[in-house]
Amino acid sequence: MSATRSPKVSERVAPKPADPQPKKKKRDDDDGPDFSTLLHAWIESHRASLLDSLRRLGKQPVGSFFTCLVMAVALSLPMGLSLLLNNVERLGGSWQRAAQISLYLNLDASTQQGEALRDEIKNMPGVADAEYVSRDQALEEFQQQSGLGEALKELPQNPLPGVVLVTPDEVDKPTLEALRQKLAQMPKVQQAQLDLVWVERLAAILKLGDRFVFGLTVLLVSALLLVIGNTIRLHIENRRTEIEVIKLVGGTDSYVRRPFLYMGALYGLGAGFLSWGVLAFGLDWLNDAVTGLAGLYGSDFALAGVPVADGLSLLLGAVLLGYIGAWIAVARHLRELAPK
Repeated sequence: MSATRSPKVSERVAPKPADPQPKKKKRDDDDGPDFSTLLHAWIESHRASLLDSLRRLGKQPVGSFFTCLVMAVALSLPMGLSLLLNNVERLGGSWQRAAQISLYLNLDASTQQGEALRDEIKNMPGVADAEYVSRDQALEEFQQQSGLGEALKELPQNPLPGVVLVTPDEVDKPTLEALRQKLAQMPKVQQAQLDLVWVERLAAILKLGDRFVFGLTVLLVSALLLVIGNTIRLHIENRRTEIEVIKLVGGTDSYVRRPFLYMGALYGLGAGFLSWGVLAFGLDWLNDAVTGLAGLYGSDFALAGVPVADGLSLLLGAVLLGYIGAWIAVARHLRELAPK
């Protein structure tokens, strides 16, 4: 009887099959780290590269400062010329008067008609100001400027017409010509004269200035890239053995490149701040002489400082130039440092 019960006992004490859950957990572990872990590692790698670049620059403060100073000078020249051109363009009244339209009225036009015409022209679009010069005023000014006062007094009547001087809103040759033709058709206007030579000279001067600034910017940006490239090349040579070891143990090009890119960007950032300061100081220094000269002509013109938007653009451009220069230098030398 005991023999017949033994199989049932063995069935009751038989071990249960193993739980398959641990195997599933093992498969989950084989999938690798999750996204948050990878992101944290990426941020930590960039932070370490940035701190390493700051530490290496801090070990050579004098050399780093003079490198940034050379870059700042290269950045300040084209930016300073561009700011000076912008300040010159602020002399809107002077430029506009160089393109004034002179309306010569008929000899039979009275002073009241001339003043009414002046008021009508002032309200026209595209006109900044209008001034009426009567026949008597014109004759008096001509006598003073020509030195023929006694001879003009012998004339039986005043030969000079009344004039309306029209100052346009903007200096643009096609717009000015269209305005001149419109004014020439107004009543009591005998002739409408526009000195287009002054407009063309003004446009040529501004165009020449823009081209000169552009050419100088290209040359100095090229020199700036060379300065950055040469500086980064020296840092690479100083760390040649370290880089070769890193590549031998499996370090990627991006890992090796990252500290030098941060170094180039930091050089650019320092140069941008120095350039901003040099420009602000230079414009303030020139402003004393400019205000003194403008005061002799009865003007309150003064140079404007560096606008915040232009200063931020200067900083961003300097950082980008430093980054690009470092990238070019590192890409060139990484091929030479490949393990053999």
